[in-house]
Amino acid sequence: MDYSTIVDIFNEMEATSKRTELTDLIVRLLKSTPKELIDKVVYLMLGRLRPEYEGIELGIADKMALRALSISSGIDMKRVEEMYVRRGDIGEAAEEALSKRLQAVLFKDRLTVERVYSTLEKVAMLKGEGSQDAKIRYICNLLNDAEPREGKYILKIVTGRLRLGIADYTLLDALAVAFTDSKENRSILERAYNLTSDLGFVAKMLVYGGLDAVKAIRMELFRPIRPMLAERVSSAEEALERMGGRCAAEYKLDGERLQIHKHDGRVKIFSRRLEDITSHYPDAVDAIAGIRARDLIVEGEAVAINQDTQEYLPFQELMHRRRKYGIEEAMKEYPIALNLFDILYIDGKECIDLPYMERRRILENLISGVESSNSSNSINSSIVSIVPMLIVSDAKSIEDYMFKAINEGCEGLMIKDLNSPYRAGARGYAWIKLKREYKSELADTLDLVIVGAFHGRGRRAGRYGALLLASYNREDDTFYTTCKVGTGFTDEDLERFHAMLNPYIIKHRHARVNSRLDADVWFEPRMVIEVIASEITLSPLHTCALNVIREGNGLALRFPKFTGRIRDDKSAEDATSVDEIVSMYRRQLKVIRQTQTGIEEDVGREGE
Repeated sequence: MDYSTIVDIFNEMEATSKRTELTDLIVRLLKSTPKELIDKVVYLMLGRLRPEYEGIELGIADKMALRALSISSGIDMKRVEEMYVRRGDIGEAAEEALSKRLQAVLFKDRLTVERVYSTLEKVAMLKGEGSQDAKIRYICNLLNDAEPREGKYILKIVTGRLRLGIADYTLLDALAVAFTDSKENRSILERAYNLTSDLGFVAKMLVYGGLDAVKAIRMELFRPIRPMLAERVSSAEEALERMGGRCAAEYKLDGERLQIHKHDGRVKIFSRRLEDITSHYPDAVDAIAGIRARDLIVEGEAVAINQDTQEYLPFQELMHRRRKYGIEEAMKEYPIALNLFDILYIDGKECIDLPYMERRRILENLISGVESSNSSNSINSSIVSIVPMLIVSDAKSIEDYMFKAINEGCEGLMIKDLNSPYRAGARGYAWIKLKREYKSELADTLDLVIVGAFHGRGRRAGRYGALLLASYNREDDTFYTTCKVGTGFTDEDLERFHAMLNPYIIKHRHARVNSRLDADVWFEPRMVIEVIASEITLSPLHTCALNVIREGNGLALRFPKFTGRIRDDKSAEDATSVDEIVSMYRRQLKVIRQTQTGIEEDVGREGE
């Protein structure tokens, strides 16, 4: 398959801001792809070589890519750098430089998808001394045979700057249309994806075996499962009503959610975003290796603790574990407690379809068997426990237990349906978050996605004065704006955001972003930040829940403020949803009405 085939479609994808057109282009590309290449083309569309959990990165810095471009084009490095600065995009700089080659290439080898992919794989695998020079040689080999537009996308991919607007759920829609002729079959593909977290694998099974092969997909060790997610409510009464009058209340810990896989003595730990973070938690690895089960997949929460008092510490303390070097020192300085709350697989048996109480019973039996895998190791296997839980059937019991959890350093409670299976990748009311803050009008935080920015003025000149934030709607895989936030940022934050957002700049509004505002700068929806606000209001300017509450109006945050927390543990699709914001608005409105006797009109104010 000629590489130019996917490049031509990539170019059209990059130019569109309409999600339907984007899906149609993906369908066209998938249909023109040979079966044996379908997984590779899917990965390339996503700008990577393998599923994210494998952690395979090309590791090409801009400087290295520009050096390869200089060699291949014969243009002086200084001029190439000037092109990059002027164009503001490394792909466009490559296209310009290769169109101005100082000497023509007389004999070019055919550039195929197979060749590009295999070369990039070699680049990704190179490590150690001399690897940088070898990587440059491999990239030059591709650029020497590339047409200018082909070179554009080679450099975009190797530097992680491919911004086609494609997300996992857009691809699932396109796969369903391309190979089953109906978007209705997306749910079957989505189930397989939720169990494997590998779109390339699902696509390959679909084209070779059809829907029956996809339906037969099961979970596998060391292939992470997409986590089950929770909804939120404002009161114990509402939680209990949702659960039919009887439920489980678990401590909601302020830590990092982990999915842990074990086979014999081998252990891997994945984050909420399914990144391999095993190296950050050697103490957890040692403790899990001591559990008496040959094969195991469990979920838990790692929480930083005060070693002297065993009290829980805030999430920020735990983030000191996120480092490449000095892990042993960090482990001693920031010890953890590992609190398990679910089991998905044990010794050949899938547990996800079992009811919650049965999974809990299996987990409780396991925890009593924890032993250190190495008796001479200084790591204490007692770091592993099971999250405290109470069966409740009245609101007072829930509230009493919640205050007990908060007094012990927790955020609140997780309320769980006693009979619910584990719904991989799903968000619903089988799990409910209940925090103390939900009892007020709007004191809870929201996790929103940065989709655009506005240039700063005065003291903020040269930086972003405000960020345009959006919530996520899974139903149509779209981000809807809900506020502009410009407060809560320190000078250091402003500098940091300007640098951190630079790789995600795109030329126009993203195809999966719905906005009535025109931002000065648009971004690929990737970065999630935490904000707080005084209330949720009706707004003619924002598109979150447009027309749901009132015709012509969406919902917006009033007086939003950045809390200082970047949610790098969440993907954009894990952000606060449109449905959650609608639910929060309605609960807030109910509270206001209850405190203003006799006032029944909609009190939401219009605003940004």
